[in-house]
Amino acid sequence: MTTQPTAYLQRPPMILDKIEALRQLADGHFGHDPAAIPWGHVGDLGRVDQALNELLAIFDSQTK
Repeated sequence: MTTQPTAYLQRPPMILDKIEALRQLADGHFGHDPAAIPWGHVGDLGRVDQALNELLAIFDSQTK
C-alpha cells in the first residue's frame, strides 16, 4: 500500500517531466511557423497561459 508521503513524493518528478515537455514544445513554437500563426493558435496559448496562472495560484497565493 502506498502511503501519502510516498504518493506525494512520486508526483513532483512526473510534473517536472511534463513541464520539460512543455518547454521543449514552446522552444519549437509548438510545431508552428511563427510567420504563419492564425488567431486560433494565439487563443490556444492564451488559454495555456491562464491555466498555468491557475496552477501557480494553487501553491502561491501571490500569483496574479
